[in-house]
Amino acid sequence: MKKYRIELTMACLLLVCFYLLSRQAAVISVNQTERGAQKAAGPLILVDAGHGGSDPGMIGVSGLEEKGINLSISLLLRDTLEKSGYSVIMTREEDKGLYDSSAANKKAQDMQRRIAMIREHAPVLSVSIHQNSYQDAGVHGPQVFYYESSVEGKKLAEAVQSSLNNQLEVDRPREVKGNTSYYLLKRSSGTLVIVECGFLTNPEEAQKLQTKEYQEKVAAAVSEGIRTYLNAQ
Repeated sequence: MKKYRIELTMACLLLVCFYLLSRQAAVISVNQTERGAQKAAGPLILVDAGHGGSDPGMIGVSGLEEKGINLSISLLLRDTLEKSGYSVIMTREEDKGLYDSSAANKKAQDMQRRIAMIREHAPVLSVSIHQNSYQDAGVHGPQVFYYESSVEGKKLAEAVQSSLNNQLEVDRPREVKGNTSYYLLKRSSGTLVIVECGFLTNPEEAQKLQTKEYQEKVAAAVSEGIRTYLNAQ
């Protein structure tokens, strides 16, 4: 009887040891998988679809609102970047702003929260997608803005601008422009550019910007510019 108890006790101890070892192996396996996933994930890029919700952005020909075009191009840009191996975070993925409905100043809160996302996630770079407007309906073409004193911002802007000019076959290529007044450029803690994809006040360009085919071309061009910039780092 005593021998049986000893054998039973030993068997229980072996089972406990086996259980503990199995759990440790499982934890090690999970940690290795997580580290592998982190290593496999590419650099993090933040894509900001400008405006949204109660803020339509620029109003172009026939009452065309900027916010919807911004979102469409931003989502296509996200997909293109992810296919290239980058990790992407969006400031918005639907037609709503980053503000509380009870906020006294929705616009200010919206912009502050976009900046807060950049600080929180610390991407290698951020791209804010917008559309332009001008009193002269003949003015057209994409243009990229960067914070005037940012060396890296200028490099990124030049890479994206060059790609847009080439891929969209712009007849009058525009150059990058430094800026010190745009809120996102002033407040961003990292490298950020604002991409004005075209002019909604130009009837021909406004028409193209509403088509998925042209939006895909814009997204592909911005993505190529980003890759060119990152590959040079």
